[in-house]
Amino acid sequence: QAQMQESGPGLVKPSQTLSLTCTVSGGSMTVSYFSWAWIRQSPGKGLEWMGVINYDGSTYYNPSLRSRTSISRDTSKNQFSLQLTSVTPDDTAVYYCAREKMGPFDSWGQGTQVTVSS
Repeated sequence: QAQMQESGPGLVKPSQTLSLTCTVSGGSMTVSYFSWAWIRQSPGKGLEWMGVINYDGSTYYNPSLRSRTSISRDTSKNQFSLQLTSVTPDDTAVYYCAREKMGPFDSWGQGTQVTVSS
């Protein structure tokens, strides 16, 4: 099990970039059977998988978000980050970071509310 914590601004203005960081303790980001994911949840859409970064730095994104989404990592700090550009109020959600272990999620952060509003 890894301990994971999301951090970042809770309010973002439309057209700006949403930036969040997940800090990981108790897990290695360079072990091949782990992937590191961002998921969000909103009342209208439910849970929505956004993308992952793998042990080697390769990334995969939800096709509906790919053009606006970037996931990166800093292995020296055991952190990975989410950037979502050109946000609108439809991007308002609770954002979670999570770890995938050869399929199922085995660790989650507690989530952080991000509201997109002027």
